[in-house]
Amino acid sequence: MNTDIYQEIENNPHFKELVKKRGHFAWLLSIIMLVLYVGFIFLIAFAPQWLGTPINEGSNITRGIPVGVGIIFVSFILTGIYVIRANGEFDRLVSTILNEVRK
Repeated sequence: MNTDIYQEIENNPHFKELVKKRGHFAWLLSIIMLVLYVGFIFLIAFAPQWLGTPINEGSNITRGIPVGVGIIFVSFILTGIYVIRANGEFDRLVSTILNEVRK
């Protein structure tokens, strides 16, 4: 009996839409983070003097610190964006799928 339900869910057009949208969105966010992290590593590798420059004269804080903190902050923001979309659009699609299967 469970295999019939799983097959019905798998064949549901809303399920295919959910898998496609969620996959594309996850890849988009992953690519954004990958570009940011790789860009930061390239800065470390090819412009360490720029990252090591103090923000202000006489300051102990270099440019690298806010850039690194910014990357961490962006990762939290992207995670929040994913959670908002998952709790909204993706959950509505899951509810639609389950309602159609239960009928």
